[in-house]
Amino acid sequence: MPNKPHVFFIILLLSGIFSTLGFSQKTAKTNEEKMIFYGREYLLLEGTEISDSLKENPYDRLPVAYKSLVREPVWNLSKASAGLSIRFQTNSSNIAVKWTLLNDNSMNHMAETGIKGIDLYYKNGENWQYLNTARPVDKENEYTLITNMSNEMREYKMYLPLYDGLEHIEVGIDSSGTIKKPLKGKRKPIIFYGTSITQGGCASRPGMAHTNIISRKLDVDCINFGFSGNGKMEQPIVELISESDPSFYVIECLPNMTDSLVTERTIPLVDMIRKKHPQTPIVLVENFIYAQNALDKNRSEGITSKNEALKREYNKMTKNGYEHILYLETKNATGSDQEGTVDGVHFTDLGFIRYADFLIEKFDQLGLSVQTIEE
Repeated sequence: MPNKPHVFFIILLLSGIFSTLGFSQKTAKTNEEKMIFYGREYLLLEGTEISDSLKENPYDRLPVAYKSLVREPVWNLSKASAGLSIRFQTNSSNIAVKWTLLNDNSMNHMAETGIKGIDLYYKNGENWQYLNTARPVDKENEYTLITNMSNEMREYKMYLPLYDGLEHIEVGIDSSGTIKKPLKGKRKPIIFYGTSITQGGCASRPGMAHTNIISRKLDVDCINFGFSGNGKMEQPIVELISESDPSFYVIECLPNMTDSLVTERTIPLVDMIRKKHPQTPIVLVENFIYAQNALDKNRSEGITSKNEALKREYNKMTKNGYEHILYLETKNATGSDQEGTVDGVHFTDLGFIRYADFLIEKFDQLGLSVQTIEE
C-alpha cells in the first residue's frame, strides 16, 4: 500500500505545476489582451508614390486604372507588395503584427518568410538594424516580433511580402504605449523596373531584396516595379514611371526579354521618360551572367546576344546626342564564385547583398547621387 504522505506530496506537487501553467496561460492571455493594433492611418507607407485613393488596396503597386492597360500577369504581380514598407514610431515594450494575405502563395525555391513574411527593423543611430521576421502560417496571421524592450520612443520599419499581396496589416503595441506616424523623407526616390530578381526572388525575407538593402544603405525610398517573368519594358509601365520625378531610374529588364524586344523597346523607353525628364539619369543594366553559362553554350550565347543588343541601342543613343544614359555591365555583380543564387539564376541573400553593394559602388562611379526634393 502506497505511503499516504508521499501520495499527498505528489498530488500537491502536480497541483502546483498545473496552477503555475494556468497562471502562465492567464498571464500570456492578459498580455495579449493588452495589445492594441493600429492600421493604415498610423503607418507611413513607403516604396510607392501612388496615393491610396488611386489603388484597389493601399499595398498594391499599380493604380486601379492600369488594370485594363497592362497584361493580366503584370496586373496580378502588381498586387504583390514587393519593395513596400511601413514606418512608425512607438515607445511600446512589445511589438506585434497582424496581416491578411491575398493569396497565401508558395514556391519550391523560395522561403515562405520571403514570399509572405514581414521583417522588422529599427533605427539604431543612422542605420536600420534587423530585429526579427514574422513567419506566416495561413492567410490570416498574427506574430509577436519583439518583447521586453525599454519604453523608449524608437523608429521602426516593417518590410512587406515580396511575392504575395496584403489585404490588411496592423501593428500591435502595448495598451499604455503610443504610436506615431513619421514624416515623409525629403529625398527623391530611385525607381527600379525589372524582373523576378527585382521583385525579390529568392530572398529569404523581405528586407533582403536588393532594392530594400539599397534603400537602407542610402537612406532613400526605392520604388520596386519588378514583375516576375514580365519585366519587358512595356509602354504602360514606362508611362507610369515617367510620371514620377526620381533621382534616377534603374532598368534591369533583360532577363525577361529577347534580342528583338531589346532592339524594339529600349529607345522608346528612354524617349518616353525623356519627354518629362530631360536630365534624369537612366541606368540600363545588362543581363546577369548565370552560373550555367560556364558550360551551357546555348544559354551563354543567348545572354551575350541580348547584352550586345542593349549595347547597340545604347551606342545609337550616345551617337545621337542622348545625355545621362548610362550602361552597366554585370560581370561579377554577385561575385566571381557563382555562390549567390538558389537555382543558378535567382539570388539568395548572399547574392542580393553582393548585388546591392555592386550597384551602390557603380552608382558612385557613374556620378549618380540621391537628390533632395525641392520645396
